[in-house]
Amino acid sequence: MTETLIWTVAALIVIGLYLSWTAGRLDRLHARIDAARAALDAQLLRRASVAQELATSGVLDPAASIVLYEAAHAARQAEEDHREVAESELSQALRAVFGEPEQVEAVREAPGGEEAANELAAAVRRVPMARRFHNDAVRAARALRRHRKVRWFRLAGHAPFPLAFEMDDEPPVALADRPA
Repeated sequence: MTETLIWTVAALIVIGLYLSWTAGRLDRLHARIDAARAALDAQLLRRASVAQELATSGVLDPAASIVLYEAAHAARQAEEDHREVAESELSQALRAVFGEPEQVEAVREAPGGEEAANELAAAVRRVPMARRFHNDAVRAARALRRHRKVRWFRLAGHAPFPLAFEMDDEPPVALADRPA
């Protein structure tokens, strides 16, 4: 009887340690999602700010400036529910304005344009990477949260189910191919 009790207690301790380790792993994944989301937000804000600066600099023609400024402003002011759409529209505006290499060269030839073009090129290249890191962390957390043990023992606590950030982040070809 005593031996059975000892084995039962030992098994419960091992199960408890395993569940505790799994809960800790899930917590670390959620922290990684939060950090990746903060990095993504910073990159999106940087891209919108650089685009807005470029639109108001007078380097672009008036029509392109208006299109780019409105898209960048909408991306910066978007509510969380509409952020993905606004950021996708900024990507589309960037591709429309900088779709031709001649437009990028015209910006580079303007005073201060070389620095602005390089900064925008760096910003549009970093957004897809930041989004990929965020979505990879979300994918890992979702995979772990789908396990029965996580659901049965409620190891996720009250943390919201992680959502991927889906947007059109394809950079303009003329900006993406240039080294910063």
